[in-house]
Amino acid sequence: MTRNQVSSVTDAVGSIDMPDAEDEAPESKKKARKGGKRGKKGPLGRLALFYRQIVAELRKVVWPTRSQLSTYTAVVIVFVVVMIGLVTVIDFGFARVIKYVFG
Repeated sequence: MTRNQVSSVTDAVGSIDMPDAEDEAPESKKKARKGGKRGKKGPLGRLALFYRQIVAELRKVVWPTRSQLSTYTAVVIVFVVVMIGLVTVIDFGFARVIKYVFG
């Protein structure tokens, strides 16, 4: 693989192993950034940004249909009832064993 091919592959995956030309500039010529876009906004601006990001993420969610939701709910309820029955049987079994051992 040639250097150009390696460079294009690493650029595609976002590698930071090979610095860009602007990163090689001396430290004295670089400007210090304090937080980028978020650093310039006040608390209300950051809160509004946070709210917009929440709404954007909720739009990406694939919500279940009503029939899927009822199916999932029924499965959870049946599982909980089965587990309650299993724990009850084991508890009564241990109670009888303890009564038998300790009188």
